[in-house]
Amino acid sequence: MTLGITGFDHVRLPGADGVELAAAIGGSGSPLVLLHGFPQTHLMWRHVAERLAGEHTVICPDLRGYGASDKPAATGPDVYAKRTMAADIVALTAALGHERFALVGHDRGALVAFRAGLDHPETITHLGILDVVPTLDMWNVLHGVPAAVGYHLFLMAQPPGLPETMIANSADAFFGSFLDAWADDPAALPRDIRAEYLRASAAAVPSIVADYRASAGIDVTHDQADLDAGSQLAMPVTVVQQDWGAQLGYDAAGVWRAWAPDLDHRLTRAGHFMAEQAPDEIAAAVRDLVAR
Repeated sequence: MTLGITGFDHVRLPGADGVELAAAIGGSGSPLVLLHGFPQTHLMWRHVAERLAGEHTVICPDLRGYGASDKPAATGPDVYAKRTMAADIVALTAALGHERFALVGHDRGALVAFRAGLDHPETITHLGILDVVPTLDMWNVLHGVPAAVGYHLFLMAQPPGLPETMIANSADAFFGSFLDAWADDPAALPRDIRAEYLRASAAAVPSIVADYRASAGIDVTHDQADLDAGSQLAMPVTVVQQDWGAQLGYDAAGVWRAWAPDLDHRLTRAGHFMAEQAPDEIAAAVRDLVAR
C-alpha cells in the first residue's frame, strides 16, 4: 500500500530551475503550505493536514532533495541554498494559482520557510516555525558539550566525500537514530511511517548532506547579509519549539524577536516531532497564526 495523506491528491509540480517537486494537496479555502523536516517527508504533516483541510487548501510538498521530489546534483552552493529551496515553494504554489499563502515549516522546512519570509514578503502572509532558530543563530548558540546534540550538523558540514560515504554505509542506523532519539512517544511514528522515512532518506543521502552543507556556508552568508541590512520578517510569525533556550543557555524568544517583530513564541512539551505527537496543539497554533 502506498502511504499518503487521506483524501489528498498527490501531484508533481514545477519548482525553481527546472526542478520538480512532489506534493500532496487537499482541502479547500485559503492556501496553506506545510514544509517537512529531517529525516522525514511530507507525510509528517498527515495528522495536521487532515485537521486543517476543512479550512484551507493544504499543500504539503517534499522539499527538493527529499522524498519523491527531484534531487539535483549539488554542482554549486546555490543548488541547496535555502534561498533556492524557498524559490521552489513560491514557484510550486504559483503553479497552483496562489500568489499569496501562509507557510509553516518544521526543522529543515522551517529554515526554508524563514528564508521564504525574508525573500518573498509580498507572497508569505503568515509564517509558522517549528523547533528551529535561524541558521545564523543556530551556529551561534551551539557551544560546548551541549552542542553534541547537533553533531550531525557538524558532520554534514564537512567537504564532499566523507559524510556521504559514512552515512550511506550506515543509512538506517544513522537516520533511525534521530527518529528514535527525537520521538518522545515512539507510537507517533508507526512502523510503516518509520520505514518510509528510512527508505526515503537512504535514497537521498547526497542531497540531504548537500542541504545541511549549505547551512554551514551559503545560508549563513545570506542570513548575515539580512542581519547587516536590518531585514526582518514583515508578516505575523508563530514559533513553536522545545525549550532549547534552557537546554543550550540562550534566550530563544529573544533570538526570534530580533527577526520577527510580530511574534507569538510558544514552548511545547511534545518533543521534536510535535506535528505527529501533538497534532491538535500544532493545528491550533496554525489556526491562531492565520487568524492574526
